[in-house]
Amino acid sequence: MATKPNQTHIIAGKWRSRKLNFPDLPMLRPTPNRVRETLFNWLSNNIVGARCLDCFAGSGALGFEALSRGAAWVTMIDNSKNVVENLKANAALLGAKTIDFHCAKFPFLEPRFAENPFDIVFLDPPYHQGLISVCCEFLEKNHYLKEDALIYIEAERKLSSLPIPENWHILKSQKAGQVGYHLILRGAKLSQLQE
Repeated sequence: MATKPNQTHIIAGKWRSRKLNFPDLPMLRPTPNRVRETLFNWLSNNIVGARCLDCFAGSGALGFEALSRGAAWVTMIDNSKNVVENLKANAALLGAKTIDFHCAKFPFLEPRFAENPFDIVFLDPPYHQGLISVCCEFLEKNHYLKEDALIYIEAERKLSSLPIPENWHILKSQKAGQVGYHLILRGAKLSQLQE
C-alpha cells in the first residue's frame, strides 16, 4: 500500500488499512511496516485483552495496531504536545475509546500506573541517547509491569547488547535495515510463548 510522507497505516485487525498521519518531526520515526508485522506475529497469542503501554508513542503506529488487533487498553506517552494532539486526533478518527494519552517525558513521569500494571510495553526511544537502560530500570523499579509482562524494544542495529534487568529474558531478536528489534519476557515463564 502506498503511503505519503508523514503517514503510515494499520496492518491488520478491525482498522486494517486505515491511515495514520503524524507530524513532521526529526526524532519521529514510525516502526517500519515489516518490523511491525513481525512484532505482532510474535504477540499474536498475547495481544487480545492486553493492557499496553506505548512509552514513546510518536506516530502511534504500535499502540493503534495493538488496539486494532484486540488489546483491551493502550496508554500512550510522548513528550511533544504536538504529537499528543495528533494522537488524539487519530484516535477520534478511528473511534478508539479504550486509550489514554499523557504528555510527559518518559521515564521521568510520576509512577501513577503501578496499581494497574501492563501486560505489554512498547519501548522505542530515540536512538543513541542511552535511554534503554534508564527506561527498563524505571519500568521495573516502579512496578509498571505484570510479573510475566512482554516488552518490545526497538533500538539502533549497532547496539551490541541490550542493557536489560537480570530478570528479563530475550525471546526473539531480529534486524532490519538500521533497526534491531527484540521481544523480551519479564520473569522466568519462558514456556508462555511459542518459540
